Amino acid sequence: MPHITLIYPFRPREEFEFLAEQFSRVCESIGTFKITLKEFFFFRHNRDCCTLWLAPEPKDALVRLQRILQGVVPDCDDAGKYEGGFTPHLSVGQALGVEAAVLKLLNLFQTSWKTMSFPLNEVSFIWRDNPPNDVFRVVCTVRLGHLNL
Repeated sequence: MPHITLIYPFRPREEFEFLAEQFSRVCESIGTFKITLKEFFFFRHNRDCCTLWLAPEPKDALVRLQRILQGVVPDCDDAGKYEGGFTPHLSVGQALGVEAAVLKLLNLFQTSWKTMSFPLNEVSFIWRDNPPNDVFRVVCTVRLGHLNL
């Protein structure tokens, strides 16, 4: 399922109900905002593997949302441990190959992509089981409030 990871790793599914209540309290003060997806990038994992992703905008609003949610689960902090901190991204796939091949693929995606926008008005708790049932599923959602970021 396409998603923007805000918190990783997360807690066990058994804690979702309790955590949803905690997230609801902080999300009351976070207003809905529009997300726009228009530009592709990639992360390199190793010499031969990259993750292709779309950069959601506005970045600052997502970074603020992530920081607020991180305050509820400060031990689940892997998403911000990279150089430069948390980078909002919507993964679209993985690619094998040298950088020139990955850039060619990104260019192909970018030239055929049509910018899209949508309102961000809730945060979903997603979960997946072990293979073969390792498909993400939405367990619950927490609505954002009505204040502007």
